[in-house]
Amino acid sequence: MARILLVEDNEMNRDMLSRRLERKGYAVTCAVDGQEGVAKARSERPDLILMDMSLPVLDGWQATLQLKTDAATRAIPVIALTAHAMAEDEKKAREAGCDDYDTKPVELERLLGKIEKLLGGATA
Repeated sequence: MARILLVEDNEMNRDMLSRRLERKGYAVTCAVDGQEGVAKARSERPDLILMDMSLPVLDGWQATLQLKTDAATRAIPVIALTAHAMAEDEKKAREAGCDDYDTKPVELERLLGKIEKLLGGATA
């Protein structure tokens, strides 16, 4: 069972997405800000991280940069999740080290395709 770390500060988004991913067979751990996300990524070593970019304490851009510059977490794929759908936002996410980018509101089937691609085609 693939393990996903969902870093999302909005409780409703976090609950909805985590339940939908769990129904698809993924084990989901949540963090409510970027600092907690970095700490959980380091301690739990998930198979993939879904990172909201607009987070309190430490935003998703900085959290991803920290993860991608740390040898222990560098290889964990990160998908940026953001309500900002501008081309420069995707560019900024990729420059921060995100492996993929998706917009909110989340379209589950599209997101699942990106998750499965980054996990090497392995499904939950």
